Amino acid sequence: MFTGIVREAGRVASFEDSRLVVETSVEAEIGDSVSLDGVCLTVVDAEDGKLAFDVVSQTVGRTKPFRGAVNVEPALRAGDPLGGHYVQGHVDAVGRVRSVESGDQDVRVLVEAPPDVLRYCVEKGSITVDGVSLTIAELAEDAFAVALVPHTLTTTTLHGLEAGREVNLEVDVLAKYVERALQARLA
Repeated sequence: MFTGIVREAGRVASFEDSRLVVETSVEAEIGDSVSLDGVCLTVVDAEDGKLAFDVVSQTVGRTKPFRGAVNVEPALRAGDPLGGHYVQGHVDAVGRVRSVESGDQDVRVLVEAPPDVLRYCVEKGSITVDGVSLTIAELAEDAFAVALVPHTLTTTTLHGLEAGREVNLEVDVLAKYVERALQARLA
């Protein structure tokens, strides 16, 4: 489990034959879970500032490609602060940035998302974009907007967002549980 509070932006060193290697100062041991751009992966090798992961075909098919800089967050440990929201690292869909607008103190990003993601979105609710816990500022029929504060822009890869770029999306899992409970009650 994660919180969507990204520790740092790491860099993909290589991705060959399903083995992904990321350069990062985040320390982890073999078997630990680490979120990369919102994807929960298991460490299979760790040495010299690099973490290695085996990425299965299902993950490749459901997420945006791993390349360049990636948001890195180690798994939540007992006693860690819960600064974001509950994040599983299970990407629900890939969205696409529609627009990026710079303001005085923030950057507003509009992200196109499929209906099966938007149905769980509410204004002021939580969503994860490339592994970053964000608050939904506005909803449209086929998109949602988030506001990125300076700290998020300097700590994560989101400063590089531009129109057309793909992003990994994970909705708040609590909304899924509420929907499931209501469906069972109405059946």
